[in-house]
Amino acid sequence: MIKIGIIIGSTRPGRNAETVARWVHDLAVKRDDAAFELVDLREFDLPHLDEALPAAAGRYDHAHTRAWSDRIAAFDGFIFVTPEYNHSTSGALKNAIDFLFAEWADKSAAFVSYGVDGGARAAEHLRQVLGQLKVADVPAQVTLSLHTDFENFSVFQPGPHQEEKVTAMLDQLLSWASALRPLRV
Repeated sequence: MIKIGIIIGSTRPGRNAETVARWVHDLAVKRDDAAFELVDLREFDLPHLDEALPAAAGRYDHAHTRAWSDRIAAFDGFIFVTPEYNHSTSGALKNAIDFLFAEWADKSAAFVSYGVDGGARAAEHLRQVLGQLKVADVPAQVTLSLHTDFENFSVFQPGPHQEEKVTAMLDQLLSWASALRPLRV
């Protein structure tokens, strides 16, 4: 069965990412065509990139990197739940991505972003970064506005149309994860 990691892309206190990721997870697990797991960056407590060798070497000195590697290697695809900070993704998410290389390759990715303008620029930045890691991103995306999908910028109340967007995104993500499976074997 295809395994998808839903990555909570913020470690910030008071973050919205966890609530959004749990909403995506609750919708996704209603399906029977894949297994979905939450992956919280906070649980890995990754410091600023501290490996002596580039990730492409695949040799990790630190236990935190090996634990992160094992977690990411187990998935066939990812949903990145990302805030938009200063027209980009969070530094914590970018740092976590940079810790690894081969573990991302030949997998699929989708994006659920949020921010004043729906977080679209954060997802676009992630598309560029992940493309260099041989990750196939799908075009269907969920963009959540802090103005219309949150009350007071913090209480998550997505519009009913957002569930349709999640379904379309999941359909594309799982299709690509399946298609790329022979490359990962």
